[in-house]
Amino acid sequence: MIFRFSLYGFLKNQAYFEPFLVLVFLEKGLSFFQIGLLIGFREVIINILEVPSGALADLYGRRRCMVISFVLYIISFLVLAYGTELWHLFAGMFFFGGGEAFRSGTHKAMIFDWLRAQGRTGERTKVYGYTRSWSKIGSAVSVLIAAGLVYYSGSYRDIFLFAVVPYVANLINLATYPASLDGDRPTEISLRDMARHLWMVAADAVRKPMLRRLLCESMGFEGVYAAVKDYLQPLLTLAALSLPLLLDASDKQRSAVVVGAVYFVLHVLSSVASRQSHLAVERWGGEEGAARRLWWFVLAAFVLMLPMLRFRVDAVTIALFVLLAVAQNIWRPVLISRFDSHSEPEVAATLLSLESQANSVSTMLLAPLLGFLVDWVNPDTLPGTERNFWPIAVAGALPALLMLLWRLPAPEPMSPPATKAAD
Repeated sequence: MIFRFSLYGFLKNQAYFEPFLVLVFLEKGLSFFQIGLLIGFREVIINILEVPSGALADLYGRRRCMVISFVLYIISFLVLAYGTELWHLFAGMFFFGGGEAFRSGTHKAMIFDWLRAQGRTGERTKVYGYTRSWSKIGSAVSVLIAAGLVYYSGSYRDIFLFAVVPYVANLINLATYPASLDGDRPTEISLRDMARHLWMVAADAVRKPMLRRLLCESMGFEGVYAAVKDYLQPLLTLAALSLPLLLDASDKQRSAVVVGAVYFVLHVLSSVASRQSHLAVERWGGEEGAARRLWWFVLAAFVLMLPMLRFRVDAVTIALFVLLAVAQNIWRPVLISRFDSHSEPEVAATLLSLESQANSVSTMLLAPLLGFLVDWVNPDTLPGTERNFWPIAVAGALPALLMLLWRLPAPEPMSPPATKAAD
């Protein structure tokens, strides 16, 4: 199953549009504020559907909900490929957000269920980091394919259409997972059962200091990172146009080469970081020690990024973005393992969906605000023109500072094991 879990991650990350998404929207004539609205709208949809979809996965079947997720993804790709009006793009983001909501948290819960069934819960960070590393290898391969498609076709639409193929393959992969990974669930499901399940998990997350802390950390790290990471794309475009590289090629072709090269390196390093994340836990005093060191790194990176963005030192800024991606891929397995350590197995999918919803709230609020601020400090936002993206650094540094000032809660005694586990 580890091979199947890894294959899922590899195919899921064949999202050929991802390193060019902001550039696609800029090409369609959108401002950074409108792009922020689209990203924020996607997060609203995720936010609305996140926890109900996690509860549905726990009660109806995790494997089944993953299949629904990939059907929604495929619909979104087709809409975004052929959409020409702003409302078309909002519709595409609606389906994409639905796919994200049904997917997030669910597959991780399946992995942890399988580990419990195999008696390997002590390998949570290592196994999840390993499968996540294959996701990043998939991203690296995806970037090369996407850059080639843009270079030779000159069309951004094709990268959405080509993404349909690996997503159909992944849908088949998920549909043929063992039925046991659906988890134990009632034969009949009522809205009252779902509401009771949601209330129980949400109340537990609010009541327990450590779970409250983890949800806030997710918002401050994952949510903020999701809002700022795609600003690397216009920075790379500007850098590509300033380099004496492929002068006979079009601007789009030159951008494709630089974006493809940088994102390839970023994803390869991220893959290595994810696979070795368990070593950070071993060397930095456990999961809590590793998390605190990562927060210090994030704070230092964004503080250094502020003058680099202000004075347009693009090479250093791009390097910092790459290092932040590496840190995020050490952080994610550590965070997920921390959540699993403080939760019961039968509510795992719902709790991880609640975590994903929390960072979606952060992204939903920050993305339009950040887009507005970038437009405000740059009245002319056309690619290749004078620009300044310093609000990105401020948005990243403040949450890191707050998390470092927030003292960890005292350790809690673990609840007695549930009488009926999901595995």
